[in-house]
Amino acid sequence: MAGQLSSSMLLAVPLAPLAGSAIAGLLGTKFLGNVVGRKVSHTATILGVLIALIISVQTLMAVLDGATFNQDIYTWMTVGTVKLAVGFQIDTLSAMMMCVVTSVSLMVHIYTIGYMAEDEGYNRFFSYISLFTFAMLMLVMSNNFLQLFFGWEAVGLVSYLLIGFWYTRPTAIFANMKAFLVNRVGDFGFILGIGLLLAASGTMHYGETFAQAERLSTLFVPGIGWPLLTAACICLFIGAMGKSAQFPLHVWLPDSMEGPTPISALIHAATMVTAGIFMVSRMSPLFELSDGALSFIIVIGAITALFMGFLGIIQNDIKRVVAYSTLSQLGYMTVALGASAYSVAVFHLMTHAFFKALLFLGAGSVIIGMHHDQDMRNMGGLRKYMPITWITSLLGSLALIGTPFFAGFYSKDSIIEAVHASNIPGAGFAYFAVLAGVFVTAFYSFRMYFLVFHGEERFGKAHAHDHHAHDDHKQAVAAGHGHADPHAEHDSDAHHEEEDHGHHGLAPGQKPHESPWVVTLPLILLAIPSVIIGYLAIGPMLHGDFFNGVIFVGENHTAMETLREEFHGAVGMAIHGLTTAPFWLALAGVVVAYYCYMINPRVPAWFYAKFKPLHTLLDNKYYMDKFNQAVFAGGARAIGGGLWKVGDRALIDGLVVNGSAKAVGWFALLTRKGQTGYIYHYAFVMIAGIAATLLYFFPFWR
Repeated sequence: MAGQLSSSMLLAVPLAPLAGSAIAGLLGTKFLGNVVGRKVSHTATILGVLIALIISVQTLMAVLDGATFNQDIYTWMTVGTVKLAVGFQIDTLSAMMMCVVTSVSLMVHIYTIGYMAEDEGYNRFFSYISLFTFAMLMLVMSNNFLQLFFGWEAVGLVSYLLIGFWYTRPTAIFANMKAFLVNRVGDFGFILGIGLLLAASGTMHYGETFAQAERLSTLFVPGIGWPLLTAACICLFIGAMGKSAQFPLHVWLPDSMEGPTPISALIHAATMVTAGIFMVSRMSPLFELSDGALSFIIVIGAITALFMGFLGIIQNDIKRVVAYSTLSQLGYMTVALGASAYSVAVFHLMTHAFFKALLFLGAGSVIIGMHHDQDMRNMGGLRKYMPITWITSLLGSLALIGTPFFAGFYSKDSIIEAVHASNIPGAGFAYFAVLAGVFVTAFYSFRMYFLVFHGEERFGKAHAHDHHAHDDHKQAVAAGHGHADPHAEHDSDAHHEEEDHGHHGLAPGQKPHESPWVVTLPLILLAIPSVIIGYLAIGPMLHGDFFNGVIFVGENHTAMETLREEFHGAVGMAIHGLTTAPFWLALAGVVVAYYCYMINPRVPAWFYAKFKPLHTLLDNKYYMDKFNQAVFAGGARAIGGGLWKVGDRALIDGLVVNGSAKAVGWFALLTRKGQTGYIYHYAFVMIAGIAATLLYFFPFWR
């Protein structure tokens, strides 16, 4: 395969997971009578993803040897001069994404064998995650906007199915509908951007559109006068704001924790949430010609990176801490995009995929050991009971906070330096946000680490953080009078993972246990790249020719050039990193977390009491959910109610339907009086009619 790429081999990459999904979803469920069992279902899906991974690795090696592929595989239709086709564009960007998606997906598939072992929807879950992998691969391999949009919507659809996997739970149904609707808002902007580019360029293919980029930069939106390229790029980025959960379209992601833990790792690590980052990087020839769009991007990313990190500080649900961490890190990637450091954003996407998948799967392992209790206040001291989960989670946390020599250090520090060197409007605020975010990230990450793995053993005891509030909420909903805000994060939120699967939490006298090998093996395999991938890849990806001819940076954007001038090798960068502000801020975050949760636990309680309004603000997630419910959902209900009362009842039913019936009845009532039954009355009417006709056609006054 070296040196050349064949369409048949490339087709096998997305089609292998699709075939596995079909086997598990059709033959392994009630749809066709459970023809195959669990073993066949997980074997078929894992084999499909493994085949995709092997071919993806071979593809990346071939691309590094100089091979490329940019062809249409199938022409769907031709409308005038516009060709709508399925095709692949394989270069270093797409080949790297293929490897990341398939490798993380494979780990999640293996992990799922242990995590979902007792779930009745076992085969259905494997079908969903394999279908999700197919959709993401179609997205990253596409060479045209049509296929990009197909993959974009397909990952959204399957994420809806996965978030609401436990469809008997009202909160899960609310969460998947919320994710679906919020993403539709972003996707509306996305399709507007595609439409603007199609109307201006007359093509759906990337290459043909990019070739016209200079001409497009001189055009304006008809009737508005806005620069067309800026409008199109901002619309495309609005789509990315939905998929990659940027403020204010971030609200769906924390609630997506309602799904099983494996999909949290799959959606929030390497796949759906990174689709927006990948898309903007792929469209770099367009975004580079619009400083207005880049400025918009860098400010949105900065807000997300800092303010979503604050929310992670007060979470007690172990999965929600990692979820808000994902939001913050996506903000970092977006800031890099806005600084014209696309390769740095993609680099952080790759490193983040491994250590964030590790942290999510580590959280799932803890949940298994705690008998599906997710509240960190009920944990503590798990290190000696779950040694593999402990050490791998520690490695993931060190990578996340940007510890020198770990993967996250190289990508995260490169983002901070790129923003510092950027001349894009808004870069000053972004630099402050990403620098402050370093301390925040270190604090909430090691708050979680210390509460879970060290300190007093708080499990197997009677707690104030028990199930009663959550059970009362469930009973109220089931009774039909539960009007509690589905967004509200009750203390008992940490217990609703797999609520239909028996007892939650450890009973008095019970001890945690290490997870089975199908859970710990993916943790070990993900921990390896979480440590070394940054060291190995920073040279070629950021300062070599890895993305040459794939990602474009304008001459007036000098951030990457500054990074190259200051780079003196991976070892030198790590050693120098020990003297920089990000390292000391991260160390300060760890030390403060250690003091607050290991030495003097009264400090957090004092802060909560002293700054109760601030805590309330964070606990209510800046009231974004309430604002959306009051303004958008309330506005939609008001508009719908008005249309129903005025449009449907008053105009359609009242005026058109009932009104026409009343008019006919009134007319019939009048004409009925003329039906006397006397011949001379009818003769008189006939003569009057003839006279009126003659007068109309032959008026005597002419």
